[in-house]
Amino acid sequence: MEELEIVQVPEWPQAEIPQSDALEFVESMSLGWNLGNTFDAVDCSVSDELQYESAWSKAMTTKEMIHAVADAGFRTIRIPVSGHNHVDEDWQISGAWMDRVQEVVDWALDEDMYVILNIHHDNAEGFMYPSYERLEQSKEYVSAIWKQIAARFADYDEKLIFETLNEPRQIGTDHEWWVDVNSETGKECLDAVNQLNQTAVDAIRESGEGYNAFRYIMVPGYCASPDFALAEGFTLPTDSGGAENRILVSVHAYTPYNFALAGEGDQGNTDLFSVSQRKGTGEIDDFMGKLYEKYTSKGTGVVIGEFGARIKNGNTQARTEFAAYYVARARHYGISVCWWDNNAFAGNGENFGLLRRANCTFMFPQIVAQMVHYSKAR
Repeated sequence: MEELEIVQVPEWPQAEIPQSDALEFVESMSLGWNLGNTFDAVDCSVSDELQYESAWSKAMTTKEMIHAVADAGFRTIRIPVSGHNHVDEDWQISGAWMDRVQEVVDWALDEDMYVILNIHHDNAEGFMYPSYERLEQSKEYVSAIWKQIAARFADYDEKLIFETLNEPRQIGTDHEWWVDVNSETGKECLDAVNQLNQTAVDAIRESGEGYNAFRYIMVPGYCASPDFALAEGFTLPTDSGGAENRILVSVHAYTPYNFALAGEGDQGNTDLFSVSQRKGTGEIDDFMGKLYEKYTSKGTGVVIGEFGARIKNGNTQARTEFAAYYVARARHYGISVCWWDNNAFAGNGENFGLLRRANCTFMFPQIVAQMVHYSKAR
């Protein structure tokens, strides 16, 4: 990638990072990229289940794409995968679907990348739904899916990471994305997610095969928000396999929201961000500092599995400064991050694209250059 001028972010006294295998592992994950809107696609009209892969992203994944991502300097790839639209009545995953996911996982591992594999848009009342009413069914579903994934990838080494759930929440309610943790509803939401995380960890560890006894596992809080990973009601699963410190905290943080995720017609939306303005950088400092205090400083690894900033009014410079600051601050606190790339560049939707998959070209090389630089800075 061409040399580009590096954005100068403020210099901070380095946060103290304890000696920990988990923190060294997160450090080595460095910078990640999401193969978004691909294997996670749902609710599509397709004649063949393998067409789901391109139904949202409009592109089939190729080995050349994965190479382009690795060659640009990304060391981790997160592969979101939905399962409920590829299972039979006994929740057995289609062999053809698993084979295709495995093929892409193999391509990434061949590039010496870390791979995060999750279950993504399975958050629905008939499958996984974090409420007491649906909890037992949800546990059965989560256990069935993870037992199959664990068996399929048992011989893959620790560079393959399992992520238990994606943004688990009570979809369709007024507390889908925010809940009062002191209310009875809030306590239920957090506790249900705790129990489902535990179910997934148990299913992976109990497989008793290959690397699954000590593979790193990422777990989110309610809706994967940092707020609920920081809440008193969130607890890390007991690692039933006896593995020591192999549970990583998973959060998603499109922060500051008004810049990173809000749509152009949303109240409070802005397309402005500068490394010199505390209005935006202060929100990043706040949540990352709190994650550091609760987890990293105690030796527990944290991975921000999704972050990014939407394309708005040609604000490439603002997005470039955002990317530089965000990654630099995360690495300062011993956290690794993964940009959400959905191959979307135009229109009114959530345009987070970096890599144009049709020709394996990075459309915003300056953003990528900043992230790669600051991912190595600590």
